[in-house]
Amino acid sequence: MFGSSKRSSGMSAKLLIAVVLAGFALSKYYCNSSFNELTGENQHISISPEQEVAMGLQSAPQMIAEMGGEIKGTQYDELVRQIGQQLVSQTDAAKTVYNGKFEFHLLNDQQTINAFALPGGQVFITAALLQRMSTDGRSINKDMLAGVLGHEIGHVVARHSAEKLAQMELAQGLTGAVTMATYDPGNPNSGYIAQTVANMLQMKYGREQELQSDELGVRLMLQAGYDPEQLINVMEVLKQAAGPNRTPEFQSTHPDPENRKEHIREAIRKYRG
Repeated sequence: MFGSSKRSSGMSAKLLIAVVLAGFALSKYYCNSSFNELTGENQHISISPEQEVAMGLQSAPQMIAEMGGEIKGTQYDELVRQIGQQLVSQTDAAKTVYNGKFEFHLLNDQQTINAFALPGGQVFITAALLQRMSTDGRSINKDMLAGVLGHEIGHVVARHSAEKLAQMELAQGLTGAVTMATYDPGNPNSGYIAQTVANMLQMKYGREQELQSDELGVRLMLQAGYDPEQLINVMEVLKQAAGPNRTPEFQSTHPDPENRKEHIREAIRKYRG
């Protein structure tokens, strides 16, 4: 009888601590709210745009070094910068606090087909992806390049990195609470299960952000005078690069290229009127 009471008391203490941890994580997340005028959405973000810019500038040199260095002094890196700046200066992106903060980089990575953006306006595209936008090995399809850069600008102006950071902090807090409440020394997988659930939640957020950036990319392309249909061709490039054995969508941070194509078509209809 005494042993049973002791175990019950221990369980109650664990549950109380778990509730406190979960409450703190939820309160911190939902109390930090910011309205994004470009997307028309309220976002849960805990850092300022200035902090985002500083984070991006601090991280950029390391990213450049890890991906073969930066290509400079060629017609290709000049084209990347030219189209990137045009997509900012001639569109709604110019109305954001990140106007004047954007920098566009061509990375000397000949193998990785990728483009990405750091918080605050540091945008990168690899030489491997840029080469896929050429039909003759020399000239680049400017509309396809604009589609890629417009998508990455979309991540920045939609504040996806800051949003993701807040979501990760929430997930970590809730995972800690679940682990505290459910951890069983006799079942080492109990903590793993909680972490897996948190990871799946984060992947879902990633897919939603990718689709929103596709839509913003279409919007910026039209405003800057580029053909948004070419963003669909970019999806075909990504599909071919992934090959037939790509990861199922529900296990990936990026939506399936075929799903993205349909979403892009809907965005084109929306913004063309």
